[in-house]
Amino acid sequence: MNNSIANSLARRCLLLCAVAVVMAVSGCSDTRNDGKAGEMRFSIEVMNRFTPVKNQGRSTLCWAYAMLSAIETEHIMRGDSVNLSVKYVTRNVLLDNYRRHYLTAGRTRFTMRGMGHTLLNSIGRDGLVAFDAYSDRGDADMKALAKKVARIARKSVAVRAGLERLMPQVEGLLAENLGTPPRRVYMYGATYSPQEFARSVCAPGEYVALTSFTHHPFGSDFVLEVADNYEQNSFHNVPIDTLLCVLERAVRHHRGICWEGDISNGGFSFARGTAQLQADEEVTQSVRQRAFERLETTDDHCMAVVGLARDARGSLFFIMKNSWGTANPYGGLMYVSADYVRKNTIAVYLPRNEVWTDGVCHCRNACNGAHDND
Repeated sequence: MNNSIANSLARRCLLLCAVAVVMAVSGCSDTRNDGKAGEMRFSIEVMNRFTPVKNQGRSTLCWAYAMLSAIETEHIMRGDSVNLSVKYVTRNVLLDNYRRHYLTAGRTRFTMRGMGHTLLNSIGRDGLVAFDAYSDRGDADMKALAKKVARIARKSVAVRAGLERLMPQVEGLLAENLGTPPRRVYMYGATYSPQEFARSVCAPGEYVALTSFTHHPFGSDFVLEVADNYEQNSFHNVPIDTLLCVLERAVRHHRGICWEGDISNGGFSFARGTAQLQADEEVTQSVRQRAFERLETTDDHCMAVVGLARDARGSLFFIMKNSWGTANPYGGLMYVSADYVRKNTIAVYLPRNEVWTDGVCHCRNACNGAHDND
């Protein structure tokens, strides 16, 4: 691992911890919607290392930022150093949208939305490169770019002259707005193709997605019925108590984790850096299911889970790395209450070997070992 990068990451983690302590003393934003100053105290139990917080801007690419961040943390906590390119994934997803839209004669929607699986599928198909080799210049309007590619796709369908007829126009547009992607990845004296590099940082099948809903049997895998699962990916279904235990244990084991859930129902404030339920309620499995079936809980947002903390009352919070820049009290991090996670989680993505060993699922035993920290 590069010592300068390691030292920089260590200093950043210490700085974030110090910020949390300072805010606890001087008072951070409260939990009201008016955003006025209030006081909230946190003590950090676990803070796993992570790459610098990025900013997705006006794009809908939170799924890519969060899932890549989870993969980065997984490697950093092993003693490796990786910082991965969201822009490379963006380019490939735009090209894939173009192909799919044409080949289905325009019957599939052209979208830059997605889930954690979308990122895993993209890097498995098209590879990945390092952030430094293809970094985001910050001047590309991804929504506008997607609209331009979609117009070319619709024109291509109307012409019906073949998939490759207008592909040079698409690639030219992407090169103009995103730059030319590298064909090789150079790291630690080795040379990789993007596909080889992707497999080196995230092997096929390395991550598993967990969810918790009662309209499918627990212990089964099923295609989750949410709008952004247009790729028809499967999720492993477990009780919500089990999911929370697996999540907490994985954080304490210093694993890279991506969370996906709803942030539209109130209580989530980036300005305050916290997410809490607005009403004092017991969140049971049936409460979760009712909110999902009433379409109140939707797949709004993804963040990487990087730590654990407790408030002044001892309530558990998951520390999550957002992708909206650093302009909040915690440098872009969010302190998300366990009850908020319990109610609003759509899915979590975590390394398969944290859940399965030799084909045996250990989800039921997770609560017994949630506080193991080996």
